[in-house]
Amino acid sequence: MSFDEIIDRHGTHSSKWDMMEPLFGVPRDGGLAMWVADMDFRPPACVGKAVQDMVDHGIYGYFGDESKYRAAIQWWMETRHGWQVDPDGIFTTHGLVNGTAMCIDAFTAPGDGIVLFTPVYHAFARVIHAAGRRVVECELALDNGRYGLDFDRWEKQLDGSETMLLLCSPHNPGGRVWTRQELEQVADFARRHDLILVSDEIHHDLVFPGHRHTPMALIDGIADRLVMMTATTKTFNIAGSHSGNVIISDPTLRARFAARMAALGLSANSFGLFMATAAYSPEGAAWVDDLITYLDGNRQLFDAGIKAIPGLSSMPLESTYLSWVDFSGTGMDRAEFSDRVAKRARIATNAGPSFGKGGESFLRFNIATPRSRVEEAVARLTEAFGDLQ
Repeated sequence: MSFDEIIDRHGTHSSKWDMMEPLFGVPRDGGLAMWVADMDFRPPACVGKAVQDMVDHGIYGYFGDESKYRAAIQWWMETRHGWQVDPDGIFTTHGLVNGTAMCIDAFTAPGDGIVLFTPVYHAFARVIHAAGRRVVECELALDNGRYGLDFDRWEKQLDGSETMLLLCSPHNPGGRVWTRQELEQVADFARRHDLILVSDEIHHDLVFPGHRHTPMALIDGIADRLVMMTATTKTFNIAGSHSGNVIISDPTLRARFAARMAALGLSANSFGLFMATAAYSPEGAAWVDDLITYLDGNRQLFDAGIKAIPGLSSMPLESTYLSWVDFSGTGMDRAEFSDRVAKRARIATNAGPSFGKGGESFLRFNIATPRSRVEEAVARLTEAFGDLQ
């Protein structure tokens, strides 16, 4: 397939394209949707074939015998990430926001503090608040335009009422691929404060050349408090399938999670299982390799364009397709630079403050779109901030 193909998503119930005008005031005609994290590319043909086979069969009943599905997950994790997964520890949830909510429900109690390294994926705080728990924001250190971990500062913040840490690895929105040493430090932090460690690794396949993702499951001495979360949805652009995996190796944690799944009567969506099984395959792997090459080109183009605009800077992107752009150098307040992006450039983005402390001067741009649109976005931003040239 060609990632350059423009696919019109208007009128398809696309959150990304059909909601940008009511939510952001960016016009349907002529606006660029660069906010919610899905791609404007078709998934690999093997995924489409799996859905077509279901249509051709014509009966959409309950899904039984998950052996091929679990084997596909095992194959992918070992082949792509060097991680051997016990199939009995795989739980399928309705996406990873649901997986996060299930972890909060299973392993914490109302009023507990849940630690976030902010700024971080905005849905974390949303589900924590909805569950009646407290968000404990540990702000990441910003060093030469790159995020780092600040344990000395965070040690002083915690008061013992915290029971869980939600880690985003790789990091959204900053695009950091945490090193093995950093992950070991996170594991030590979780042990010292007796925290359940939930590692959301949904972007683990979207890593750029020169960087390598390490699954938290490969870090020693953390299995007794570790919950892993992975999914095909970001990797293959099938978020509408609403499927994700919570993977737990510890028997005690596994039993607690299984009990909550049973109590809530949760079971998997057959469409998601068929799509995931097809995606986690050699054909899917080849498609991901091509995707990374294309996204890397988009990254370089977008970063160069942002760098050329005085006052703007984009965080070096090591993973994901989400560029985190800092507008603090413009001297503008948030309302002004956001207004210029939405109204002058006609680009819908995610507002930095929604990601928590540290996001105040940022906007998040989704660059997983045909390159011509990235070029257009750069041109519009250059014009919108032209008075700074």
